Amino acid sequence: MNKIEEFDSIVVGAGHAGCEAGLALARTGNKTLLLTISLDAIAFLACNPSIGGTAKGQLVSEVDALGGEMGINADKTAIQIRMLNRGKGPAVQSLRMQADKNAYHIEMKKTLEKEKSLFVRQGEAISIEIDGDKKIVTTKLGLKYSAKSVVFATGVYLKSETIVGKCREKTGPNGFKNSSLLSDSLKKLGITLFRFKTGTPVRLHARGVDFSKMEIQPGDEEKYSFSYITEKYPENKAVCYLTYTTPKTHEIIRENLDKAPAISGEIKGVGPRYCPSIETKIVRFADKERHQLFLEPEALDTQELYLQGFSTSMPADIQLEMTRSVVGLENAEIMRDAYAIEYDCIDSTQLKPTLELKTIPGLFFAGQINGTSGYEEAAAQGIVAGINASLFNRGKDQIVLKRSDAYIGVLIDDIVTKGTNEPYRMMTSRAEYRLLLRQDNADMRLTEIGRKVGLVSEERYQKYLKKKELITQIEKELSQKVKVDEKLRKLCKENEENVPKESAKLCDLMKRNNIDIFKISKTYNLFRECQKDILEVVNTKIKYEGYLKQQQEDVEKMLANEKLKIPEDFDYKTQKGLRAEAVEKLDKIRPLNIGQASRISGVSPADISVLSVLIKKR
Repeated sequence: MNKIEEFDSIVVGAGHAGCEAGLALARTGNKTLLLTISLDAIAFLACNPSIGGTAKGQLVSEVDALGGEMGINADKTAIQIRMLNRGKGPAVQSLRMQADKNAYHIEMKKTLEKEKSLFVRQGEAISIEIDGDKKIVTTKLGLKYSAKSVVFATGVYLKSETIVGKCREKTGPNGFKNSSLLSDSLKKLGITLFRFKTGTPVRLHARGVDFSKMEIQPGDEEKYSFSYITEKYPENKAVCYLTYTTPKTHEIIRENLDKAPAISGEIKGVGPRYCPSIETKIVRFADKERHQLFLEPEALDTQELYLQGFSTSMPADIQLEMTRSVVGLENAEIMRDAYAIEYDCIDSTQLKPTLELKTIPGLFFAGQINGTSGYEEAAAQGIVAGINASLFNRGKDQIVLKRSDAYIGVLIDDIVTKGTNEPYRMMTSRAEYRLLLRQDNADMRLTEIGRKVGLVSEERYQKYLKKKELITQIEKELSQKVKVDEKLRKLCKENEENVPKESAKLCDLMKRNNIDIFKISKTYNLFRECQKDILEVVNTKIKYEGYLKQQQEDVEKMLANEKLKIPEDFDYKTQKGLRAEAVEKLDKIRPLNIGQASRISGVSPADISVLSVLIKKR
């Protein structure tokens, strides 16, 4: 019999979820095995080589605030930096970084290898067995590992198949080996699986592109970083380009719809609504004359370019014809064909809000195996699963991030409470309290939590305390009154604001539409040494004080329901007054509290009223 090697925890999969989970476990004192199907697939950017974006930038900053690695790694390897939605309010502004695909993988692998309690091992996990408190993972080569807790972060590799036209291959992304046997082992544990689908566009050689026909998309001149412990802001090293499909593109696609697996029904997996294939776009938006496409560099050491917005599973010859019909790509050379990928994922309503399986203590799931899409969504779940597996090992209460705490809380609450029938993507519209959950205050919201669970380092914590103290000092200075003198008159006149009749507080002046902290600073010679990002935090806090207060009041109302806990052994089936559908949904989800119960699809406000009475009686 093979000897079983023992660990405190095992993480299966080393994508963006697995990396965060493995690091969180190792950094909190657990001897951790990080098992990956290929060392070359560690933190691999299988689709768009970028980190962040709308709502996703908030997730990256939250991962960073908890003590995670994604933001730091993105800062190290960024080649273009842009703040999205800069012309809109602070609630929807999100940072996006084009990353060097090769450097991102290399830097993350180095980080994993340097972690003394983390043991990175190449191997395909084929089964999981439960032996009392121990979980035993077996690899295809017959090696066995046991641990108190296991985090499954297998991405899109479970029984995955890549599809190009009629060609199907049993592989993972980019031709990596897939995981062919683990799905069956999970089913034996009573876990329900779904079949989802995603895809990726062609990669092109730069020499076949006529950039003169495209619109250049440079990075921002302003300096930004994801991590607040990054010492030096990343620099723009590359540009992207905007181009468009043409009527010819649409004609080619329409003439070949019978060959499109995504349209013909050959692909059975459910695809992402918010990132559809180009053929799906043409069918869905039939009246649209053209679609935006972005040409983005894969890395600095290659001529490969990524054609964002052009995901397809059409046959290879038609892909070339489609590509060459795009503006500026008339002589395009395809280096890698686009493909769709089908894969197994679990029904996420089988999980607690801690990402632990309801039926088996110590078994956690994170990332695309939970039915989500995106690197950032994966990393967010990975760090939470890693933290909670560590707390489980130590016999401590696990953390649950609320919807009012973080975008991560919204993401996890959505997938475990409502479930998802398509790859779930985080969007700002999903967050009710998005003005409170801004990217610029993620550290203020979550660093104390990361510190409490033992993940935030001393260096990171001291920087946080310094920033917190500085914000307090700035707010104190802004509470001082200024006289109605020449300085104030000039400030108001230049910004088309009425001059106050008597002395006024600087913070009150900032609440006017055309005056902000930067104009105050310039007029009264304040905050010259302060970082711009810290001043932005204070500016938003003061300018939106009324809205923030209203959202905080809404949060307090929501938290009142969250405080009313539902006993774990509560028997919904024997309760009178609840509708049959509500009983079925409540019994399946097993919500922790009345607040979570109220967000379950199929549970009405009347059911919640009845349930509240029943809980209080008990």
